[in-house]
Amino acid sequence: MSLADKVLQGDIRASARLMRLLDDEVEEGRIELKKLYQHTGKSYIIGITGPPGAGKSTLVDQLIYAFRKEGKKVGVIAVDPSSPFTGGAILGDRIRMQRHSSDPEVFIRSLASRGHLGGLTASTEEICLVMDAMGKDIIILETVGVGQDEVEVVDLAHTSILVTVPGLGDDVQAIKAGVMEIGNIFVVNKADREGADRAFREIVAMLDMISWEGRFRPPVLKVQAHNGVGIDELVEKIYSHKKFLEERGLFYKFFGNRAKKMFEKIVINELGRRLKERILSDQRWADWEVSLEKRSIDPYTLAFKVLEEMVTITCK
Repeated sequence: MSLADKVLQGDIRASARLMRLLDDEVEEGRIELKKLYQHTGKSYIIGITGPPGAGKSTLVDQLIYAFRKEGKKVGVIAVDPSSPFTGGAILGDRIRMQRHSSDPEVFIRSLASRGHLGGLTASTEEICLVMDAMGKDIIILETVGVGQDEVEVVDLAHTSILVTVPGLGDDVQAIKAGVMEIGNIFVVNKADREGADRAFREIVAMLDMISWEGRFRPPVLKVQAHNGVGIDELVEKIYSHKKFLEERGLFYKFFGNRAKKMFEKIVINELGRRLKERILSDQRWADWEVSLEKRSIDPYTLAFKVLEEMVTITCK
């Protein structure tokens, strides 16, 4: 029996092994994932993003509890920052969600970012497909929490939740530029702290400046994740956004759009890998290095010269 067949039968160990293969970019993992692909496209995917210390993991823990009360099967992909020196990560999200570790219908996978930008990891999408094939009703993606450019989650999640907290100095610091444009729901966590009302008003005011005609206007909620206050309302708003997507035929169209982007990513990554291998193995590589060091040619001219020569050969 193949690894893919075991995943479809609910084998937790097989699922964990496949996720490890995919995270390590082992070819066997991709071969098995091809077999699973036709069994995906059913899970409701929720993205949780926000700055470090916003309480994202605690919020996810509460959401798991709320969805499990409804009988939903839940998968969680939690990304932690990697050490730039060792490549390792603490993976502390599992500690905050430990009460669900004995629940057979909850699968939590912690991943190290390994320097990948955008808040997720290079393997997040593939691991998300495995959880989908496992039959998870809901998959929660928790981004690494490193800054204002964590917008990659919008390509993977049906509903993106932006979590912020009062007391960051600038109340709107966490919702500037990119992330402000991807949030379907805004959560002011740790709302029992001073400044929560101000942060709430700031976000509402910013949303008021945008025209939402024909689009889902993101609700803004005050939540205290550490004691569960506001979680039921948050779940209600999550389902409201899901209903909005379903009524407009956008829920399943999302999977088609994601498949196109995944195709583009695979093509670009594989093309880059093949080009790199060919360039580094070319007997002229040493001469090119010397030319660059002596500045007898600029990187742009050399790059386009090599690409023009090699791209046709590489794509064969």
